[in-house]
Amino acid sequence: MAQQTRPFIGINADFVPAGKQTAASIRLQAGYLDAVVAAGGMPIVLPPLGKETDLEPFLDRLDGIILSGGLDLDPHRYGFPGHHAVQPMPERRDDSDRLLLKLILDRQMPVLGIGLGMQQINVALGGTLFLHLPEELPRAMPHRDPTGTPHRHLVLIEPNTRLDEIYGGGELRVNSSHHQAVRQVGSGLRVCATAPDGVIEAIESTDPNWFCIGVQWHPESDTATALDAQLFECFIQACLRQAQPLQLAA
Repeated sequence: MAQQTRPFIGINADFVPAGKQTAASIRLQAGYLDAVVAAGGMPIVLPPLGKETDLEPFLDRLDGIILSGGLDLDPHRYGFPGHHAVQPMPERRDDSDRLLLKLILDRQMPVLGIGLGMQQINVALGGTLFLHLPEELPRAMPHRDPTGTPHRHLVLIEPNTRLDEIYGGGELRVNSSHHQAVRQVGSGLRVCATAPDGVIEAIESTDPNWFCIGVQWHPESDTATALDAQLFECFIQACLRQAQPLQLAA
């Protein structure tokens, strides 16, 4: 295998069902692609595929995965109670993402979950979610602006975590646009950032040899900070380190 200068980073795309006058399509915000390229990676868009035999060849060629944001998990499919505020993602994406998570966990591929992607990692490892913060935690601070205006709030990074090493610790102001959040942390994960109201804003694997981080904010967006670029850079470096032994073996 030729030496690879840029690690290949898969990013799962959203699925848009067909409308009355439009064909079904996939969608991915360009910010994910730009952030990966700027950090030294080569983004590869992963379409929503529903079979393990289709996804496996993709993953064989990838060095890491970014799980992108999107609509909500369908609570009925995960054993959670329903809620009127939930906007479930299309079933085709849900099916594909569930399979993708299984394969990522089996391989322990470097993975960065963003927004929904963080919640998917947590649920895949047995964790649970608050389905609607305004009702379940009515005293919590606002975590999104209902008008769609960009909203920011403070995040407190836990010391002695991987996220602490990446961001430099202390306090961080992040963009915020979510109505759900991690309730119970999944197996093998730990909290690495919270909002001042206690809402979990980031999680990571307790395994020091596995880069697995989920953040509730959107470091790929136009409202991200310069510090957010470091998250992508550290993720890309982790992908390179994991790929090197495989390249030497080949």
